[in-house]
This record gives sequence, C-alpha cells and structure tokens, in this order.
Amino acid sequence: MCAATDLVTIERCGFAPGDLSAHRIAHLPILVIHAHSSCNCRCVMCDIWKTKDHRAFRPYDLTRHLDSIRSLGVRWVVFSGGEPLLNPELPELCSILKRENIHLTLLTTGLLLKKCVVQVTNSFDDIIVSLDGPQAIHDAIRQVDSAFLLLSSGVAAVQREKPGIPISARTTVQKQNHRALRETVLAAKQLNLNSISFIAVDFASQAFNRPEPWSKTHQDSVALSIEDVRALESELEGLISENSSEIANGFIAESPTKLRRIAAHFRAHLGLEKEESPLCNAPWVSAVLETDGTVRPCFFHRAIGNLGDKNLAEIVNGESALTFRSTLDVSANPICNRCVCSLNYKS
Repeated sequence: MCAATDLVTIERCGFAPGDLSAHRIAHLPILVIHAHSSCNCRCVMCDIWKTKDHRAFRPYDLTRHLDSIRSLGVRWVVFSGGEPLLNPELPELCSILKRENIHLTLLTTGLLLKKCVVQVTNSFDDIIVSLDGPQAIHDAIRQVDSAFLLLSSGVAAVQREKPGIPISARTTVQKQNHRALRETVLAAKQLNLNSISFIAVDFASQAFNRPEPWSKTHQDSVALSIEDVRALESELEGLISENSSEIANGFIAESPTKLRRIAAHFRAHLGLEKEESPLCNAPWVSAVLETDGTVRPCFFHRAIGNLGDKNLAEIVNGESALTFRSTLDVSANPICNRCVCSLNYKS
C-alpha cells in the first residue's frame, strides 16, 4: 500500500496459477478507504487535485458493509484520498471502525492537521504525512504557499494534544527533490517525526486520477534524466553512509537495498536496466475502496467490483477477483513491474 510504512514485514504466499479455490480470501486484514476524492494540494506528480468531483465516503457507505468487514477480519484501515480531512463525516467513519477495534491510520498532506487536531487525535492511532523536502522544495512541489509551515504547525499541534502518537513521513522521490534526500531527513527530524520513508514517483500508471497514462513529455517532468539518475545514486549513497544509525533504528524505514531500488526504478524507465517487480501480496491481503464505491485489489490494478452492486465480501471473493488473483504473476505483470509502492504483509 502507498502508506509507505511497513507496520509488518511481508512475504508473498505461493499459490497455484489457475486454481480459483486457492485464491479465496478468508482474512482481509487491510482496507484502504479513499475518504474524499479531491485534495488541498496541487502536487506536480499527482492529478487528484484536478478532479471536478468532490465525493466523500459516507457513514452509510461503511455501515452497510460492516458484516463483511467483520467476516473478513479487517484489522487495519488506512484513510487516504484525496485528502481525508476534507470529509466532514470522517470522525463518524472513525467511530464506527473504532467500535470494531480496528487500527486507524491517517494518510494526509498535513495542511489541516492544526485545524482538525482534536478530531485527528481522538480518531487515529497513527499518522503519515507527505513530506517532499525541506521548506522551499516542499512548497514548490505541493504548489501551496506555506505548505511546509502548515505541516509543521499541524504536526506540533497534534503532538501537544496527544504526546506519543506516531507520526511518520512519506517522501516521493522525483526530479524536483532527488538531490535533497539528506535534507529531507533533516526536515523530518526538524518536525520531530518518528520516521521517514522514501518511494519513487509513479509516472506510468493510471492511478491517482489519471484517465490515461501520462504522455512522455508529462512523465519527463517528474522522471529523471541519465544525469539526474547519477546525481540520485550519489545522493542515496550519501544518505546511506551518513545515516547508518537512522537506518538501523528504523527512523529511515528502508534498508540500503530498498533505497537503491529507487534509482533502479528510474534507470529502468530510461531503458538502462530491466523493470523488476517488488515483493508484494497486496491483492491477497488488502483492498482499496474509492469514494464512488469502486473496489480495487491495490492502487494500480483494475477494479474488481463496486460496493453499490454487492457487499465487500462478495466482491473480494467474486468471479472477477478470483480470476484476477489466480492469473496474476506479480513477477511478470507489467503493472507490477513498474510498481513503486508495494505491500508485503505477513500475519
């Protein structure tokens, strides 16, 4: 999942291709819910903010599927979007799930944390904020004046209201910040965050409100040139060598191997090496629920159903989902080959 923090370490289970019964899901530990379809940032690497729809996931959308959530044993819900805090009914959604003893994570731009501090601290077990770099770079990528200051004041307000609540950062590596990863780690420390995670930008999929894949010109606006890749590789080696203790204690979530995979992603885009899928079992352990009821096995793959037609349990074990999982070879699938954001979950 694009939450970019591994709460648990994952290995993909082996299944027999074509055997539908082997792909029935008895336990679905993770749900990602898009709480709102729009966003309050204008990030250069995302098209969500361009939507003209302003849909919210409603309590009714959730309560009618509670029996499925119970029967599937959902244990962790991540509220994503768009920006979840734009949904005025988010506290009620959280209350419903809290009564089910489900762990709740907020994935947010951070711009509304201070304004919504009581709501956030009463509702969530942990928070993941987007951090694109030190102040000037973060504001430029977000295309929002004072975005970093709003994030900083929001994080501080949450920490005052609920000391000890885990708050981590997710950084999407792309053209505008690939030379400033060490500065971004310092920014995360300045914000007094618990950890930081790095992922490469996704520029090839139809996720994040792209009706079709970006053109090459658009991709090149966030992708790296050969010279940029060399600069990124140098920056990553500096990050690794100068932050061995932060990697060892988990402040930097990725291992050196995973950090170096970020450069490999950009090299593959340039045709300099073969695309390689990360380890992932997301379609077998999670589902993504969008504001219009669309259900996906992850952020990137096609829909497997809609909550308006069937309940969640029927969808994740329906013919479309079973066929998809039984024929999915993560190592060879072209969408998986280009994936920047994998989930590897082991109970």
